[in-house]
Amino acid sequence: MSFGSKTFLADWLREHMPSRDEMARNKYLAPIAHRFLSPELWRFTRRSVPRGIALGLFCGFIIPLGQIFLAAFMALPARANVPLAALVTFVTNPFTFPFWVVIANRVGKVMLDIDRDIGSGTMEGQVNSESWRTFSGFFEAAGVTVFGFVVLAVVSAAVGYLVAGWFWRWRVAQRRTIRLRRLEKRLDERLNAAQSGPGENSAG
Repeated sequence: MSFGSKTFLADWLREHMPSRDEMARNKYLAPIAHRFLSPELWRFTRRSVPRGIALGLFCGFIIPLGQIFLAAFMALPARANVPLAALVTFVTNPFTFPFWVVIANRVGKVMLDIDRDIGSGTMEGQVNSESWRTFSGFFEAAGVTVFGFVVLAVVSAAVGYLVAGWFWRWRVAQRRTIRLRRLEKRLDERLNAAQSGPGENSAG
């Protein structure tokens, strides 16, 4: 399979993604299957592809378990590409999840430290209370990581949308350039053949 093929992405997705029939038979997706199986949600366009990538990244980080179902459910209102959105959710999977937990925890700590520094004056009187210390300890144990996943979901979705949109435009421009070069080559060959023809006839 060639990377230059126009259908490379579609063919690769067919090999790694559940088919439309398999998703339609899923008991969790069955109630909305008639909606997300719409042909327009399975086409690769300059709008649906960036939306699909952004939606997949958002769902992958916001709910690390069962994210493919959330992506399929949200693809309809977002008008995003369904198979691409579902595929990108696998950025979080059983193998990568421990890594993302560490990253999310660190991101959450950084963001909350910034917020704590900004609001330290207003919170100073509450820090010494027993209830606040209990809440703070629980929040730091789990809430920091959860907050980090929220940040990763929002940031990665925005970055994914921008990068996918840029890549799509770059790929279209590249294909257009290749077509123009082929067209110029054909025109040159025809002009050369036309110019050489009269010369050969006159020489004869």
